[in-house]
Amino acid sequence: LINGVVPTQEIRTDPRKKCIAQLSQNMHFLADMTVIEFLSMHAKSRNKNSNAAERVIEHANTLTGEPIHPEHQLTILSGGQSRALMAADIAVISDSPIVLIDEIENAGIKKQKALKLLASEGKIVMVVTHDPVLALMTKRRIVMKTGGMRQIITKTSSEEGLWNKLVKIDDYMMSLRDTIRHGGLVEEVSAV
Repeated sequence: LINGVVPTQEIRTDPRKKCIAQLSQNMHFLADMTVIEFLSMHAKSRNKNSNAAERVIEHANTLTGEPIHPEHQLTILSGGQSRALMAADIAVISDSPIVLIDEIENAGIKKQKALKLLASEGKIVMVVTHDPVLALMTKRRIVMKTGGMRQIITKTSSEEGLWNKLVKIDDYMMSLRDTIRHGGLVEEVSAV
């Protein structure tokens, strides 16, 4: 029910009227088209302006280590590139006010930046996670058990301090990944 009323068939089936967008762990494109063709088609279907596709690519490239080019075929994108592209697509093109993200930490993208992007576009972001960096990023978190809400926890000042330390470690790990991705040597680990 929505406000005590059964939603119409149109509301239940029209993708433009979906309240929740979902970004799952597994993202695989099967469409034989380029990134720009896909994004332009999606933007047109949502009545978005012509620069929406370019904005998606620009945002996606801030979330992934390997650049996404407009002329890339969707089918050659890595898992991280696909997730970055879809996170940016949901932020810029999707009309859904709520975004449900499943285990973004397994995506190979800059997870904190992705969540900030979605929130900056006015989305309510709900993340299913076991990652302490993400769990402690918010003021409140919901604990689920056996399919139901068990508890709502408000972040303490001690958790805030711990989160600040974890962010530094996470940023350091991302820099190591980038070094390895670009063929660099990791010969010394500095204290974080």
